[in-house]
Formats: sequence, structure tokens, C-alpha cells
Amino acid sequence: MKRARVAFDGAIHWATPGPDGEGLVLADGRRIGPAVMMWLPPIDRGTTIIALGLNYADHSAELGFKAPAEPLVFLKSFNALIGHDGSSVCPADTRQMHPECELAVVIGRVARCVPKAEALAYVGWYTIANDYVVREYLENYYRPNLRAKNRDGLTPLGPWLVDAQDLGNPQSLRLTTRVNGQVVQQGSTSDMVFDIPLLIEFLSAFMTLMPGDVILTGTPHGVAFVKPGDEVETEIEGIGILRNRVRSDAVARRERS
Repeated sequence: MKRARVAFDGAIHWATPGPDGEGLVLADGRRIGPAVMMWLPPIDRGTTIIALGLNYADHSAELGFKAPAEPLVFLKSFNALIGHDGSSVCPADTRQMHPECELAVVIGRVARCVPKAEALAYVGWYTIANDYVVREYLENYYRPNLRAKNRDGLTPLGPWLVDAQDLGNPQSLRLTTRVNGQVVQQGSTSDMVFDIPLLIEFLSAFMTLMPGDVILTGTPHGVAFVKPGDEVETEIEGIGILRNRVRSDAVARRERS
């Protein structure tokens, strides 16, 4: 089952795809189209967002690093997230902002000290993240700082939550990123340095993972810088396509004024 979280008619709703592939169907049966609603990140506030650095060996290699010996983990705030069809701001003083297609794991039940062999039973859903990074702001590739990886609206998430049992093996999914229709990144979740069960075992050994918590599992090789006006699509096999646009600081300031 796929479902999305949307804003419509002054309220927040969960919705499923229309039976004919057009629009969405709300829980009360009403059908709505994209013109009258806004896509939201498919998780609620108050959840913990955990991100991985250098979790694909080919991406580590293209940056000139060895794959890490244990997961490189950092946290993100909810304000970093935006929904499908949203816009992310490219800072005026940067030229090295690039998208990163990532499989996002959403925890389904309380997980504490979970052994690797049982870890996938704690996954409720999967979705797509585009975890943009602004490389001018990186102080250390191994310790991404806040300005590089935790900017407001710089992590599109969605559009769909897909039930874990419907997706099948999460370690054999194709990932693709396109900028203005051109493929700039391709990979497979089979190439993760630390797979999903190991990540859940590692994390739950020292922190309790709660329902709705999100693990962004890293990105494969492929660095392509974007600029204001670009349209970016991150796609994961079996989940769908997450679309996002890049806008300038100047446009964002005018919209806020």
C-alpha cells in the first residue's frame, strides 16, 4: 500500500493514489488533484531523523575517502524536510549544491537493542529522500556540519510511504537522480556499506528508535551541482519519483516578505 500526507482544505490528511492513477483519494473517499492540495513530508513532527555519511563505497571513492569502518551518523531537524513538488533554496554564495538520492527507512515499532537478524521486522515503511548538500559549507567530510546538511527545506522527503511488506528486499533497489531530465546519478541499495539490518542493530544498541523515526541510508556515486531554476527528480524502484525545484535566495526572500 502507498499513502501520502497532504494539506487540503485547511487540514492535514492521509491519502492514497487514485484508482486510475490520477489524483489522490482521502480517507473519507473524496478525490483531489494536485492543484488544490500540497504534498507534505510523510512523517509527523517530533520524530528523529538520522542520516548516514559515506554509506556507499563508490561515493566515498569519488570524494577521495575510504569507506568508513562503522556507520557515520548525524541528525537532522524536522525543519530540514519539505514535501514532494516543493522548492529548496540554493544559497547565494554557493555553486556546489548537489542532490543525493537516498532510501529512507521509517521505523514501525519501538526498537531497542534489536539484533540484526530481526531488524527488518521493525521497519514499517520506506520512502525517498533527496538529501541535498552544500559542499562549500563542509568543514570535514566525516562530520557534516549544520550549514551543509541541515538547512531549512533542503531535504525533500516523499511522496509516498510504501508498506515494508509490499516493497520486498530493500537491498536490491535501483536509485536514479535526474536534473532537468538528464540522469546524473545511478546506483543500487545493494552497494550500501552498512545494510539496513546492521544500521538498525547499530543505532538501537545506544538509542531507542520510535515509530515514525527515519533513517536516511546514504547515497551512491554521482555529484552534479544544481542552480536556481533546475528541476530535480530522485527515483527509487518500487517507491516512485520525488520531484523538487531549486530556487534562489532572492526569490525566497521576496516570497517571505
